[in-house]
Amino acid sequence: MIISPRGQRETGRDYAFRTLKENIIQLELEPGSMVSENELAMQMGLSRTPVREALMSLAKVKLIEVYPQRGSAVAPIDYDLVEEATFMRGVLEASVVELACETASTEQKVALEENVALQERYLAEGRMEALMQLDNELHHLLFVIARKEQTWEMLSGFTVHFDRVRRMALDAPRNDRNVADHRAIVQAVAAGNAKEARRAMEVHLNRYRVDEELLRNRYPASYFKTV
Repeated sequence: MIISPRGQRETGRDYAFRTLKENIIQLELEPGSMVSENELAMQMGLSRTPVREALMSLAKVKLIEVYPQRGSAVAPIDYDLVEEATFMRGVLEASVVELACETASTEQKVALEENVALQERYLAEGRMEALMQLDNELHHLLFVIARKEQTWEMLSGFTVHFDRVRRMALDAPRNDRNVADHRAIVQAVAAGNAKEARRAMEVHLNRYRVDEELLRNRYPASYFKTV
């Protein structure tokens, strides 16, 4: 498990929640795997109470499944939840990227270009974890440009199921398509072409529906919720 530093004002419960969520999204805690409160607490340098509270909070967003008398497990990928999160992102981000075409400053366009250029470099180097961080930063920057940062915060809390699939897609053989999608989005925003920016974003976000069969073939069946 990846253990990042605890924030200066971060409570034990918040630290445990953030750390566990990040590790679930990054697949360090694999879908379907059992987790131990004692082991997690020891790894994070916490008591069991904040870890238990974090697990219960993660259960509310369906990232953890709690089994009485048996313990807790990382929830498998549920494509119904992925589809719902994809729908929400599709509705919001298609509109946000149109607004970004109208409001992006020269400096913000440069920041978008620098981000996607670095993505292309990291893709060539096989640096997938860094690539996902840049992916998040690019989407966040579009919300900042559109002056919709509170909307981004709301969206981020809901789309963790989408994020797990997105992380899996980064390891897939055709992950270069995601970076190519970002290049198309950035070019459209730089040109102020709202129609093309929306089209490119819709193609990008629908990519994960197309990739379901690919991901199911690539990852263990235990990673996915049975129908």
